[in-house]
Amino acid sequence: PVSPQLADSEFSPVFRLLTIFAYGTYTDYLADAANLPPLTEAQKNKLRHLSVVTLAAKIKCIPYSVLLEQLQLKNVRQLEDLVIEAVYADVLRGSLDQRNQRLEVDYSIGRDIRREELSTITHTLQEWCQGCEVVLSGIEEQVSRANQHKEQQLALKQQIESEVANLKKTIKVTTAAAAAATSQDPEQHLTELREPAPGTNQRQASKKTSKAKGLRGSAKIWSKSN
Repeated sequence: PVSPQLADSEFSPVFRLLTIFAYGTYTDYLADAANLPPLTEAQKNKLRHLSVVTLAAKIKCIPYSVLLEQLQLKNVRQLEDLVIEAVYADVLRGSLDQRNQRLEVDYSIGRDIRREELSTITHTLQEWCQGCEVVLSGIEEQVSRANQHKEQQLALKQQIESEVANLKKTIKVTTAAAAAATSQDPEQHLTELREPAPGTNQRQASKKTSKAKGLRGSAKIWSKSN
C-alpha cells in the first residue's frame, strides 16, 4: 500500500495517479490529466481494462455506447480489440454480442476497496447473513414438517397393517367354524340321509307284519266259505 504521506509531498501527482489505478477509472484520469503524469499507451489500456472491471461490478451487460464513452475510444473495432486483450489477460471473461452491441460479462477481477466503502460492504454482508439465517430457518421448518408428515404416514401405515392382520384373523376363524359346522363328518351325514331313523324302521316293519297276517287270515276265511 502507498503511504498517505505522499499526498502532501512533492510526489503527490504520482500518489494521485496510483490512487486512480487502485480505485478510479480512465475518465477520472482525464478529468485531472493536466496535474498528473502522462501515460503511455500500455498504461492507458491497463487503466481502460480496470475501468471495464468497475463497470462490470455495476452491470453485467454493458452497452457499446457506454464503453466507448467511458474509455474514450473512437470506434467499435478499437473497443472489441481492447476487450479481447482484457480477456486474454484474464481481467474479465465474457462475450461480445455484436448483434445487440453490448459486452456480456461472466466474470471480472476485483479492485481495491476504499476505506469509506468498508461500512457499505459490512452492511451488505450483514444483510446477506440475515438472509442466510432466514433461509436456514425456513429449511429447518420444512424439514420438521416433512419429518412430522413422515411419522404420521408411518403411524397410519402401521394402523392399516394392524387392521388388515386382524381382519385376516377374523376371516380365518369364521371360515374354519363354518367348515367345521357344515362338513365335520361327511360320511355320517350321507348315512343318515340314506338310512331312516330306528323308530321309523320298527313301525314300518310292524305295519308290514300286520298287513301280512291280515292277508293270511283273509285267505283262510275265503277258503272255508268256499
